[in-house]
Amino acid sequence: MNTFKRISLQVLLTLGSGIAGMLIGALYGGNYATDFVFMGVRGYEATGQLGGILGLVLGCALSIRFLRQEL
Repeated sequence: MNTFKRISLQVLLTLGSGIAGMLIGALYGGNYATDFVFMGVRGYEATGQLGGILGLVLGCALSIRFLRQEL
């Protein structure tokens, strides 16, 4: 697999997991963590930001791990 496809796939996996984390965090915060405060906001906004950050970090780590293997 050439370098451009590998980098494109890594970027898409990372952004996709960040968006998924943000949506899951916002849904959780809107229903269960309405009093949670993070970076000056509370509720679904705070858990959405936290989920997005964690999703980006996790997605980047997983995409690097999977793409280091020969496809």
